[in-house]
Amino acid sequence: MKPYQAVPICDCGEPLVPIGGDRVSLVQPHPYQVLGAPYGHQSPYYLRSGVLAALLQAQDCLQQQCPGWRIQVFDAFRPVAVQRFMVERTFLEQVQARGWVAEALTPTQREAVMAEITQFWAMPSDDPATPPPHSTGAALDVTLVTKTGAVVDMGSPIDEVSPRSQPDHFAASPVPIEQQFHVHRTRLSQVMETAGFRRHPNEWWHFSLGDQLWAWQRRQETGSKDFLAHYGRASVDLWVQ
Repeated sequence: MKPYQAVPICDCGEPLVPIGGDRVSLVQPHPYQVLGAPYGHQSPYYLRSGVLAALLQAQDCLQQQCPGWRIQVFDAFRPVAVQRFMVERTFLEQVQARGWVAEALTPTQREAVMAEITQFWAMPSDDPATPPPHSTGAALDVTLVTKTGAVVDMGSPIDEVSPRSQPDHFAASPVPIEQQFHVHRTRLSQVMETAGFRRHPNEWWHFSLGDQLWAWQRRQETGSKDFLAHYGRASVDLWVQ
């Protein structure tokens, strides 16, 4: 159990609403759907209504700094079944990358792989008290695109299980191109945090607003336990078509 999962949830009941592609950019086709993740007939590009409003606020802030640039949404709402699919897939990828065989792992090997994965992926909990952040509709994975539609180079791809995914990995680098990676990551973080989001400690691309991780981070920042999670696991009756 991660520390943020102890934060109480008081779901405000906001609906899940679709993210339009008119003001922000959406990765098409969706990367997890391409892999066969079990979304059914539902689009993954949904967020709680208040979170979507904040995302558009962040987009407005970006426009003021870099006219024509857009926030690109890589992933948003993720059902627990999809979370489970992606965690299992990532586990197998990491096992294979080490030259191991999944069926022949020792307990120590399995523990080592899971310890690395859980730095980046939340476990697919079915417990309503400990939902994965993306399963609340309050978390999303984003990057930036320029006015020509080119994806801004952040120095590592989204979902990479690597030290390069740490938000400040390139902060002290003397290499000019790596300094630019840090500038891009900082710009993304600034516009998102201006709108109220908080960034995942281990992932430059993951931001949330109102979930348990967000509330835990706000408690750490302020020293106050008044912050609660506004969003718990999103249920099917919250969908707005």
